[in-house]
Formats: sequence, structure tokens, C-alpha cells
Amino acid sequence: MPEPGSRPAGTVLAFDFGEKRIGVAVGELQLLQAHPLTTIHGEANAERFTAIAALIQEWHPASLVVGRPLSLDGTAHAMTARCTRFANQLRGRFGLSVDYAEERLSSAEAAERLRAAGHPPRSARQHLDAIAAQLILQSHFDGLAEQGHGHLSPGPEHPDDREDDSRH
Repeated sequence: MPEPGSRPAGTVLAFDFGEKRIGVAVGELQLLQAHPLTTIHGEANAERFTAIAALIQEWHPASLVVGRPLSLDGTAHAMTARCTRFANQLRGRFGLSVDYAEERLSSAEAAERLRAAGHPPRSARQHLDAIAAQLILQSHFDGLAEQGHGHLSPGPEHPDDREDDSRH
């Protein structure tokens, strides 16, 4: 069982990279909860990285996460290489660690969530990329929790807690 307070702390920004838009989400490592933040529009790298720099200055993230698209069979494709390049640019420009997270079908799931919440298609489109980034970041956080990095320590150990802890 981790010691109380041993969970890493800090804000994480996540990106759903696209050629025309980049969805951005934010979350806190201690809470392991992701929230949609914004969508960066435009195709010019200078504009995109200026917007990202402003977000990094505002949120002071401890690390970054980039959604890594793969085919349904798990193989890389052209967009995988573009996302890897984007992650490398983030790492180089901002000196932050960058992790990859599963993003297969994140946009489809985001669209479904927006439909289920009653957003009309035009309104949903405005939020789609940020929701996809939220799903990517939540997937990353869920992976950390499964690895034991996200285990909430209940404080002093109670005998009833031992049984639940054995599954982590």
C-alpha cells in the first residue's frame, strides 16, 4: 500500500491532435479526473504552439499526454506518425514529459456522449475535440490507477481495507 501522500501531484494537459483542430483537456494527478478545456483551431504550427504555450503558462502542467491513434487492429498509420511528431515537438519546445494514451474511437465516443446529452449537431461539433481529449486523458488516468499509481490511501490502515487492497 502506498504511503499517504505518495501519489504524484500536478496538473496534466492532454491533447487530441488533429490536422485542423487540437482538443485540449486538463486534469489533476491526485484526483485522476479529466475535464474538457478548449479546442485550438487552425492549421499553422506557429498559431497552434502559441496557443499551447499560453495554456502551459496558465496551467503549469507537470506533464502532457497526447492521444496516439492506431488502427482498430493496433497498427500504426499516417496519423500515428503525425501525433508522434507533435508529441516530440511538445517535449522539445516546453521541456515537459509527454506520455501517449490510447485514443482509438475517442472522437466517436465523444460524439455519442454529446448526442446523449442533447447537444444539437452544430453545438456538439464545437465541443467534440475537447471531449475527445478528456476521454484520452481519463483513459491515461485509468491506466495509472490500474498500475497502482492512482490508489487513494485511506490514511491509517483499517482491517477491512486489506481485502480491497489485495486487488491493486
